[in-house]
Amino acid sequence: MEASEDTARRDFLYYATAGAGVVATGAALWPLVNQMNPSADVRALAQITVDISDLAPGTQLTVNWRGKPVFIRHRTEAEMAQARAEAVSDLPDSQARNPNLPDDALASDENRAIAGHEAYLVMIGVCTHLGCVPLGDGAGDFGGWFCPCHGSHYDAAGRIRKGPAPENLHIPDLSLSDEMVLTLG
Repeated sequence: MEASEDTARRDFLYYATAGAGVVATGAALWPLVNQMNPSADVRALAQITVDISDLAPGTQLTVNWRGKPVFIRHRTEAEMAQARAEAVSDLPDSQARNPNLPDDALASDENRAIAGHEAYLVMIGVCTHLGCVPLGDGAGDFGGWFCPCHGSHYDAAGRIRKGPAPENLHIPDLSLSDEMVLTLG
């Protein structure tokens, strides 16, 4: 009987020591793992809301999101007609670059604008060539945006038309409420 009591005591000590070791290791590693989480200022910029109800047709609002400019344009009927007149097959980049749609969505004007509110176009304002910020308000040869650094021209739907940029201006994850409050992220 004495041997089985010693065995039970020894087993208990092994398990208790192993358990204490696991807890101590977890307590030591937690600060190292926790410091890899994003800081509060980064988490605060993960999602922003913008009221676009007062944005007049033909005007553009630029906001800062995740350290990048985001162009929010309320297009006129003429700008939308110009963008819709272009055949997707004639574009250098035929992909919509819209994470709100399937990856294989084509770069039609409808696939680049906000669904249900096609007059509104929201794009990350960073040239896809070398990361410059294009000029807007009808700049360039196609009535959209123009990057003066290297000569990339984007049309009224933010699609690359001429120059060294390989892709259309990217569209962020977004949603639009019935009150015309845009949420990015």
